[in-house]
Amino acid sequence: MADDSIAVVDLDRCQPDRCNYECSNYCPPNRTGKECITLRGEEAEDGDPDQVRISEEICLGESCGICVEKCPFDAIEIINLPQELDDEPTHRYGENAFSLYGLPVPESGKVTGLLGPNGIGKSTAVKILAGEITPNLGRHEDEPSWDEVVDEYRGTELQDYLEAVRAGDVDVARKPQYVDQIPDQFDGTTRELLERTDERGVLDDLVDRLSIRPVIDQSIDSLSGGELQRVALAATLTRDADFYFVDELTPYLDIGQRVTAARIVRELAEEEDKAVLVVEHDLAVLDLLADSIHVAYGEPSVYGVVTPPKSVRNGINEYLRGYLDNENMRIRPEAITFEEHAPRETSTAETLVSYPDLTKSYGDGEFTLSVDGGDINRNEVLGVVGPNGIGKSTFAQLLAGDLDATSVAGEAGADLDVGLDIAYKPQYVEADQHIRVDAFLSSITDDFGTSYWNTEIGDPLQLDPILEQNLTDLSGGERQRVAIAATLSKDADLYLLDEPSAHLDVEQRVLATRAIRRFAENRETTVMVIDHDIYMIDLVSDRLMVFDGEPAEHGRASTPQPMRSGMNEFLANLDVTFRRDENLGRPRINKPGSQLDKQQKRDGEYYYTTE
Repeated sequence: MADDSIAVVDLDRCQPDRCNYECSNYCPPNRTGKECITLRGEEAEDGDPDQVRISEEICLGESCGICVEKCPFDAIEIINLPQELDDEPTHRYGENAFSLYGLPVPESGKVTGLLGPNGIGKSTAVKILAGEITPNLGRHEDEPSWDEVVDEYRGTELQDYLEAVRAGDVDVARKPQYVDQIPDQFDGTTRELLERTDERGVLDDLVDRLSIRPVIDQSIDSLSGGELQRVALAATLTRDADFYFVDELTPYLDIGQRVTAARIVRELAEEEDKAVLVVEHDLAVLDLLADSIHVAYGEPSVYGVVTPPKSVRNGINEYLRGYLDNENMRIRPEAITFEEHAPRETSTAETLVSYPDLTKSYGDGEFTLSVDGGDINRNEVLGVVGPNGIGKSTFAQLLAGDLDATSVAGEAGADLDVGLDIAYKPQYVEADQHIRVDAFLSSITDDFGTSYWNTEIGDPLQLDPILEQNLTDLSGGERQRVAIAATLSKDADLYLLDEPSAHLDVEQRVLATRAIRRFAENRETTVMVIDHDIYMIDLVSDRLMVFDGEPAEHGRASTPQPMRSGMNEFLANLDVTFRRDENLGRPRINKPGSQLDKQQKRDGEYYYTTE
């Protein structure tokens, strides 16, 4: 194989007991007597003895690709690497395994962003920077020492940092990606958890700023996703560390909470002179938060490349355009742009359902939701926005019939019957069934596996690689995509998707957005999307429903309205203004108190001006 190609065998997908070794039998070098594709054997460190290995020295590379086509389980990838890469990776997990090229550079007093798809090596990079694994420079059989690694990076920006890692002088604090797993790892109250981590003496301040004092004495296992996210951030930032790693700051947080969390992280870097690395898929927040950005690209689960640092604006724009200027590298076949989406003109449409004024009260002194009556149209995507704890999920459950209204059209005890079949994806996706993904989806619809289902749902949500996995083995992002597919696969009049962006990377969010819009248009059906990612709401919505009030106390839902008036109302409630990037039209949060922020507020235009 040429030096710029690698072969990867996915051992989770390689199933020799269910095939006839088509990869080996049809391999051209094998058929000439060479040992290109062979069994791993008893001496293999990874995998089973009867699974295959591929000799990268003998393999003909991507130009052949016969083994890739012949494998019935899509377990083989032969990839040509970008010519600009060095010969050896920073780290490779083993023979025919994932390779990482390059590392982000932590800087004291700075917030460094890391932007890229899931499965591209971001966690590997962090483990190296934390000293948890020694980068093997691609030598997985003859692993180098830390001294050799430092020599490899001598003269680069990483030299001083890696020398400190080698000496054991780097203390790391890490916020996990999947905060819903915290209750499985800690049994106690919020106070007990945070008092264990408060090494900097800033706990009281963070508890107030992150608005977690109301749950300070609650058990961890009783907290919502948004509460867990803020508790996890507080537990990370109260530690006294040299390097802070924040893996996904925003899931389950509303926009106001996201901006507050971003400000707190920036203050930690600037005022305490700490190095912070943030992996984030909410580009509006990443734009506000980071001082510089590394873009990660490649082939998920095959190889990943981390670029040198870029300015925040250029890094995000290059990533969205799909072309990296300095690297002269195309990483996506088409650009992601926003001009055609935001805001859409509201057209006259046939009404799907009219609902009356509603109230839902959970009891004296408990949360109460008031809903202004309105219409939901056919063949539209209705975006739903508002702070956490304001009643958005309650409204969805009322429509779905999972909750009884306290009053309907002013009449206490009346039933709300919208007369619709409703498919509902809840905010928190559980995966407790020990069943394969394909079996689970085929139990929902007879369309599973048909060309229609693949085109409209399966392919846009990138489900093919995980169809043979068990639900319980899926990552958070994979569970999310399966849950969206399961909801859209049902036969319904109205589809309710509660926070579909959680744990999806940028490209997955865009693909999910396109799938939702295309589904609504082609099926001439209606979808409601509740989400806090302003990019997704902006791309997907025809109209907007705005919730406001006092979180956890009372909420009010407005009648659905056009995007511009709805977004102006929503952002004014949060005291946040947005502008549009002049090149791609993407949303950008104005820095609070900036001249543009003040001018837009004076003009009453909180939503979208052009730079």
